[in-house]
Amino acid sequence: MNRPVTPLLTVDILVELTDRPGNPIVLIERRYPPRGWALPGGFVDPGETLEQAAVREAMEEISLPVSLKCLLGCYSDPERDTRGHTVSAVYVAEAAGMPIAADDARRLGVFPVSSLPDKLAFDHDRIIRDYLHYLKTGELAPLNPV
Repeated sequence: MNRPVTPLLTVDILVELTDRPGNPIVLIERRYPPRGWALPGGFVDPGETLEQAAVREAMEEISLPVSLKCLLGCYSDPERDTRGHTVSAVYVAEAAGMPIAADDARRLGVFPVSSLPDKLAFDHDRIIRDYLHYLKTGELAPLNPV
């Protein structure tokens, strides 16, 4: 049987810094195209779960161990990544300490959700809007059937 061709699987993490007032989030400035500010994240490796990938990617990109709180949602728009079709499971996580840019992160920033950079990569502006809705209502990302 031929294996189906499917989108690549990724994870993204909204990391709340719980040891700072207002629980700001960590964004990375991407080292490689597509450029811009982004949530920490990356591709799921063979043999790991989505949750393992999220924890690993956070450690690789922002040098902090995270505790996953919830799955905010899955994002699958074929146009979300200019490099090709990806599907991302997006987690909300908590961390404490000083994040340090590493791996694919050129640098990082700690931002209050009320003051984010203008240029966000991928569909991360939509993800952050869904996160803000979650903070306000406790409701996870809405389904987006087309």
